[in-house]
Amino acid sequence: MKKPKKKATINPDESIKYTVCAEWFPESFPARRSLRWGRGGEDPLATEMRLFCSCQRWAFNRLQEGRSREELKREGQKLFGINSRFCDDAVLKAKAIIESQRGLLALEIEETETKLARARKKLGWAEKDLGKAVEANDPVKIEKAERIVHGRKARVKKLKTKLDELKTHQNNGTIPTVVFGGRSLWKRACRGRATKEEWRNARQDRLYARGDETKGGNPNIKISYRSGEFALSVTISHLSEQTGTDSRGRPVMTRAPRVEGKLWLPEKHRLKVWELLLLGTPYTVELIRGRDGRYRVHISFAITAPEPVTSPSRGYLGMDTNPDGVALANVNYFGQPEPWPEGFTVPHPKALHKFAGEFQVTVQPNGFLYIKIPELAYSRGYRRTYLIGVLARVVVDIAKFLGKPIALEDLDFGKDRLDTDRKFNRMAANFPFKKIIEAVMRRAFKEGIGVEPVWPAHTSTIGYYKYMERYGVIVHHAAALVIARRAIGFRECITSELKQKIRVIKEKLNQKVDSLPGEGRGMTRKVKRLFKRLEGKILIHNGLTRFKQESFYSVWHELKQLALSSR
Repeated sequence: MKKPKKKATINPDESIKYTVCAEWFPESFPARRSLRWGRGGEDPLATEMRLFCSCQRWAFNRLQEGRSREELKREGQKLFGINSRFCDDAVLKAKAIIESQRGLLALEIEETETKLARARKKLGWAEKDLGKAVEANDPVKIEKAERIVHGRKARVKKLKTKLDELKTHQNNGTIPTVVFGGRSLWKRACRGRATKEEWRNARQDRLYARGDETKGGNPNIKISYRSGEFALSVTISHLSEQTGTDSRGRPVMTRAPRVEGKLWLPEKHRLKVWELLLLGTPYTVELIRGRDGRYRVHISFAITAPEPVTSPSRGYLGMDTNPDGVALANVNYFGQPEPWPEGFTVPHPKALHKFAGEFQVTVQPNGFLYIKIPELAYSRGYRRTYLIGVLARVVVDIAKFLGKPIALEDLDFGKDRLDTDRKFNRMAANFPFKKIIEAVMRRAFKEGIGVEPVWPAHTSTIGYYKYMERYGVIVHHAAALVIARRAIGFRECITSELKQKIRVIKEKLNQKVDSLPGEGRGMTRKVKRLFKRLEGKILIHNGLTRFKQESFYSVWHELKQLALSSR
C-alpha cells in the first residue's frame, strides 16, 4: 500500500507573517463556574484570561531565577489550572519579553552614552560662556549663564545615573524592571488618577495561543467557517477535570468546554483567511479585551513568500520620502526617466472621504509623479498609520503595474540626537519616515515586489544640481531619480554643465559683494574657503570609487553648503 504523501512544511526563513486584526463577539458561555479558580461573578472566559496572565508573570520571574521551560510547564498547570498548551504559551511569552529587554538594554546603553557625551560637551560650552560673562562683569549675562550651567549639570547627572544603572544590569545579567499592564497606567494608579480596577484589568486582559501544524490550525483558539460566516471558539481549560491517570502516570482530563461566538474580519482579508483555513495552515491567535469590553483578535499565519513579479532589468521605481508624501520616478535600466506607459493611472484609494484634497496626485508625463497626503504631517497616531498604509498600497500597486522593483532610501533617525538638538527633534518626531519605509517594504514583500534600499547621502543635492533643471521637475522628483540610478549602480560624475553652473554662482556672489559690501553677505570669507575646497575636490571626483563619491565629505557636501549660502 502506498504511503500518503507527507504535507510540506513551511520553512521559517522563507516565510512571511500574514496578520489580520479582527473582532470577536462571544455568544455562548459554559453554564458552570469553577469554585476553585473563579472569582466573584466573573465569566469563565475572564477567569481563563486572568489565569493565563498570572501564569505569564509567574513564569517571567521564575525564568530570571534560571528555571527551565519544561519544569515551569509542569508546575504551572498545577498552580494555575490551565492546560499544558496554554501554560507553555505563557512561558514562551515571558521568555520573549526577557530576550527583547536584553536586546533593548544594549541599545539603551549605547544611546545613553552618546547623549551623555553630548550633554557634557554642551556643559563645557555653557561653563565657558559663564567665564566670559564673569570677566565682562555683566550681571544679566552672569545670571543667564548660571541658570544654563545649572540645568546642564542636572542633565549630565541624570544621564550618568541612568547609565550606571543600565551597566549594573548588564554586568549582573539582569534586566530593568518590567511593569506588566503599562508603566504609565501604573504611575496614574499610584497618583490616584486611575482606579485599581483599571490597573487589574490591564494586567489580565489577554489570551495567547500558538498554532500547531500537526493539529490543523490552533487547538486552543479555533477559527471556523460555516454558512458564509467566520466563528471563533476559545477553550476554557480550567473547567476541565481529572478523571484518572494513564499507564505512564499522566492525568486524564475531561474535554474542556468552549466559549463560542461570531468573528468579524475585514472584507479584504476574508478570502485569504478562508483559503488558509482550507489548507490547514497553522495560525497564532492573541485575544485582547479592551477597556470598552470589546474583544480584538490578532490572527497571524506563516505563509510562503510569493514569487517575484518584478525584474531589475526593466529599471527601478525611485521613491523619495517626504513628510507629506512621496515623489516617484519611473527610471529605465539605462538610468534615464521613462514616460509612463499608455493606459497608466494612479490607483486611487477608496473610503477616505474626509475632505477635498485629502489625496493629491501630480503626474508629469516624462515619468515623474508626486503623491501628497497633507494629513501625514500633523495627524494623530491611528489616522497617520492608516494613511501610511494607503500610501504604501498605492506605491506598490504602481510598481506592480510597471513590473519594476522599488528603490528607496535607507535612512536611520535613531535616538542618538534626541534631547540635544531641538530643531532636529521636532523634524524627526513629525517625519514618519520609518513607518512609511516599513509599510512599503511589508506590502512589497507580500506582493512579490522587489525592494532595493540605497545609501541616502546627498541624493537631494545631486538631484538639485544635475537633474532638476534638465527635466523641469521639483527637487523631490530629481532626488527620486538619483535614488533609482544609485540602485542600478550608476556613479554621479561632475559634468561640464555642472562646472559651468558653479562658475555662474561664483560670479553672482562676486556681484553681490560688490553691490552690498560687508562680511555676512555675498562672497564672504567662509564662502571663499568653500570654493577653494570645492575646486580641489572637483578635479579628482570623477576618478574616485563610487563609495568615495557618495561619502559624507565628498564634493556634494560642499555643493550643498554652496546651495544654502547662495539662496
